[in-house]
Amino acid sequence: MKKLDDITLDKSSDEFLYIQLYNNIKNLIVEKNIEPHTKLPTIRYLSKRLDVNNVTIVNAYNLLEQKGYVYKKVGSGTFVQDIFKDDNFSYKKLSIVEKEANVSDINREKIDIINFASTSPTPNLFPVEDIKTVLNEVLDRDGGKAFTYQESQGYYPLRNAIRGYLDEHNINTTEDNIQIISGAQQGIDILSKALVEYGDIVFTESPTYTGALAVFKSRSARIIEISIQEDGIDIKDLENKLRTFNPKFIYVVPNFQNPTGCSYSIEKKYELLSLAKKHNFYIIEDDYLSDLSFNDEKNETLKSIDTEDRVVYIKSFSKILMPGLRLAFMVIPTAIYNDVLSAKHISDISTSGLIQRAFDLYLRKGDWKKNLQRVNYIYKERFNIMIKSIKQYIPKDISYKLPNGGLSFWFSLPIEYSSNDLYEFCKKNNVIIAPGSAFNVDQSDNENFRLSISSLEYNVIEDGIKKMGSLLTQFLNEYKNKKNTIDIYNPFL
Repeated sequence: MKKLDDITLDKSSDEFLYIQLYNNIKNLIVEKNIEPHTKLPTIRYLSKRLDVNNVTIVNAYNLLEQKGYVYKKVGSGTFVQDIFKDDNFSYKKLSIVEKEANVSDINREKIDIINFASTSPTPNLFPVEDIKTVLNEVLDRDGGKAFTYQESQGYYPLRNAIRGYLDEHNINTTEDNIQIISGAQQGIDILSKALVEYGDIVFTESPTYTGALAVFKSRSARIIEISIQEDGIDIKDLENKLRTFNPKFIYVVPNFQNPTGCSYSIEKKYELLSLAKKHNFYIIEDDYLSDLSFNDEKNETLKSIDTEDRVVYIKSFSKILMPGLRLAFMVIPTAIYNDVLSAKHISDISTSGLIQRAFDLYLRKGDWKKNLQRVNYIYKERFNIMIKSIKQYIPKDISYKLPNGGLSFWFSLPIEYSSNDLYEFCKKNNVIIAPGSAFNVDQSDNENFRLSISSLEYNVIEDGIKKMGSLLTQFLNEYKNKKNTIDIYNPFL
């Protein structure tokens, strides 16, 4: 039986050393040569034994964690995941995650694809010239300093500019409670590393953002789903589960929820805050797209009405600006700030200093507001043609509730149909949708599916929905009572 002490690395190989180490440890875990929950050697010990630098070990351990083979306890070390028995982990699904072609792969193969699955914006929306201008200004002003490590908490002038932005949105905080992060996904990840130990309970909406579910599973959390209604989370369901479970936190998207597009009523926002105080849990508020409101309704954030410092507020700028920038921030309750800062430092030390400095200028010059107005106008046009097309072309057997903003539209097939079947059927006809199974903890097949307007131009949406309507009519005739048992995985965002 091979053991950890038997691992060797081939320094003459073209394969990176950390990849070699990752594969060695992964194989030991898969072949059951390491017991679940065994603590792996310390970074210092293993780097000395293998005669490599610490970064090699760190990168290998991080990759093992990302793939779900290990979990980390802050201050304790890295431990082997029980991949064969954990209720929240499926080795079968892990293999699919590693091997399944994602939507972007399909796009590279077929240029005529209609992609209703992606929520990434079209590149023509990116303010390239404005970003180029502020980048050049930063380089002229700061020179090489722009490429040094920033403090883990984030570039102070940017945190100051963000505090001003938050003031305009009725969120009162200080620079000391603002944490700059490399995208909202990283925020969810470092919060989980700071707050969640093996087996801890976390609550999520159901359905919810698949990226958050992946993070919670990687931490070996016990995920409890709370159902969603048209006006937000089901408070009665939440109260019932709070009688049995004590969650570390609940993850929610109160405005234009992903994937359903629904928004919480103000009454439910207050009820959720009251329950958080009563039962002593935190709320992670992912302010996904509250900026994209297409009516006169005001979308108050939970954080703006949080009087007990129970809400961790996450806001991504890059989702609307340029996804590749990977820039976001969190407002952290004082009681957990040190733990979060430590987890951020362990994750990547700090977010790109150049990008932080550039975005600081971008905010202060008013370019963010200007671009947001432009993007809002474009998305409102797409949103309106989407609604018009849905009403005109989607068969009456398909149920839906139209949102008031955001990018997502949630549909339901008749109960006897499978959205995984629909996904495969549409894909064969060059249309990509997001099946409901992607947004549940167990990825079980169901009748729901999501369409997004984010990555489609205005002139494609009507033709796309017209084609989608025809495909749905054909599907309803051909696939009744044919349940799909194939696992579907795609990184639907």
